[in-house]
Amino acid sequence: MSRGRKTAAPTSYRTGLRGEVFARWFLRAKGYRVLARRFRCPAGEIDLIVRRGRTIAFVEVKARPEREQAAYAVTARQRRRIARAAAVWCAQNPPGPNGVLRFDVVLLARRSLPLHMRAAFEADLSPGGW
Repeated sequence: MSRGRKTAAPTSYRTGLRGEVFARWFLRAKGYRVLARRFRCPAGEIDLIVRRGRTIAFVEVKARPEREQAAYAVTARQRRRIARAAAVWCAQNPPGPNGVLRFDVVLLARRSLPLHMRAAFEADLSPGGW
């Protein structure tokens, strides 16, 4: 019988949260300003939304034991969900006529420096492009 005690979050979930915190600090050290963390909407989720100059980057963070595993973890389905969520965010926060939108990935692995992949994938933000 449970006494109202919460169970511990799964290890992968905690690892993901720690990875997002680390990636946030890493990007801030590179001169990015964090606009949103863990943006969620019915269309999908974006780990980080950051800005540097005119560029707004929608960032997916992947933490795995090996960097190659992290790179392969960003699937086509996930990229579509990120693009849909980015379209919702842009509708709520118009980037302006000179804004540059980009989809980045930060890969985190044991015994490795973080790898920030700028423009890691392309996506059409128009409703027909999803």
